[in-house]
Amino acid sequence: SLHPDTTVAILNKFHEEAKNNQIFYPIYNSDEIKKDSSKANAGLFYLKGKENAPFAICNAGGGFMYVGAMHDSFPHALKISEAGYNAFVLIYRPDYAYDDLAQAIYFIETHAKELKVSKENYSLWGGSAGARMAARLGNLKYLRRYLQDSIPQACTVVMQYTGYNEASQYDAPTFVTVGKNDYIADYQNMGYRLERLNNLGIPTEFHVYDHLTHGFGIGEGTVAEGWVEEAIEFWGRNMKE
Repeated sequence: SLHPDTTVAILNKFHEEAKNNQIFYPIYNSDEIKKDSSKANAGLFYLKGKENAPFAICNAGGGFMYVGAMHDSFPHALKISEAGYNAFVLIYRPDYAYDDLAQAIYFIETHAKELKVSKENYSLWGGSAGARMAARLGNLKYLRRYLQDSIPQACTVVMQYTGYNEASQYDAPTFVTVGKNDYIADYQNMGYRLERLNNLGIPTEFHVYDHLTHGFGIGEGTVAEGWVEEAIEFWGRNMKE
């Protein structure tokens, strides 16, 4: 659900930032858009943290039918940028979600100097459909289907409420949140996947919240409030030197 104070804070940050800086970056070039006009709709909103700090890409849910960014990725990105990291919100095409996330990673990695972000230790975040995107592209084997060896794997995946259950030794360290009363993503299934990752020696952290259902976002005013800060700490612990 939308929280007016957070929504206003996000809009104010963009309003201030837009006075001096570019805040939206198309991820496809003009030639690519000429060949496929739908690519014009894909891009990244950028909420800056500290110069040359690692970056996060936040992917909203929406059942691969729409992109619920205002409640399911902009609030996360605002918190991440306030913690000093650089945060991007991906506006993706629901029919080409994985392609667009791969392209977003490629765009940031190949424009890191002008964006003033570190190429290393990035994280992928997502809720529901966005969590599937983060988990898949956070898997090295899957990432290589899209991007060449020069693009590093995410050092952390942060995912909320999704039934995604693939697990392998190629997965990144994974932080999960879900509500016990989620009618779409079963918390026990999410737990089983993390057990499999643990057994492979992959670091995980699992947070299940009583009474919460699907789509609680950053958890403002709920028992989940503060989880974003815990996820950022988990990300920090899993960064490579």
